[in-house]
Amino acid sequence: MDARDAGDGNIPYREPAGRPAARPSDTVADEPYATCVLCGEPTEYPESTKGITLCPVCEWREAERSACSG
Repeated sequence: MDARDAGDGNIPYREPAGRPAARPSDTVADEPYATCVLCGEPTEYPESTKGITLCPVCEWREAERSACSG
């Protein structure tokens, strides 16, 4: 997505700081998945992913907690 504002009031999406750079589609089928650092469930990321790895549920909850409340 383009980093410029289209002028329609929509703010472009930017990946939050501290998230792994690898996307689930970049995983190798033979590589085991990393476990979530919060709940221990498998994530969509390979074990070789650097940084914090969260399962989809914990990732969603973390986004809710860090979202602007106002």
